[in-house]
Amino acid sequence: MLIFAKLLAYYEGKILREVKKGVVEKVFVKLNSIDKVLESRVDIILLRIINMLKYVFILIMIVYLAICIMSLSHKIVSFTLDQGALDFSSIKTILTDGLFTLIVIAIVKTLFIKSGFDYALTFLEIAFVVIIRKLILLESIPSETDLLIALGITSSVFFILIVYIHNMKRRWIKEDHK
Repeated sequence: MLIFAKLLAYYEGKILREVKKGVVEKVFVKLNSIDKVLESRVDIILLRIINMLKYVFILIMIVYLAICIMSLSHKIVSFTLDQGALDFSSIKTILTDGLFTLIVIAIVKTLFIKSGFDYALTFLEIAFVVIIRKLILLESIPSETDLLIALGITSSVFFILIVYIHNMKRRWIKEDHK
């Protein structure tokens, strides 16, 4: 009888452990499914917030671009009315402002690009314009010669890369159409 009672207690304990183990597993499975649902909802909410902020940023950049264009056109008109034939410093100011406006246009354009390849190519083009702008702004004094040479070589490499990539892209498009 004692042995029977011990065996019964042993099996009841084993059954209770299995039941407890099954309950614990069920609880963890339910918690995991709730976690997945919350995670997907949080991902969707955060993605919507990021998209909304992206469009707010695009609107701000478009307003900034309009201000840059108005400022550039105002400088062109005012310098021309004041001087008639523009001197070198006025032309340099207009050119650097124009290049800066080009940079802002390129940045706004990149905000609408979905393809990673086109995105990278556009940033390469932006970097080229930034380097050219830096070359224009640098004074050509002997102490800046090394920097001028380095920027010149870098801009040349960027230009060659841009032309090469555009030609490759055209070739890929032609091959896709065939």
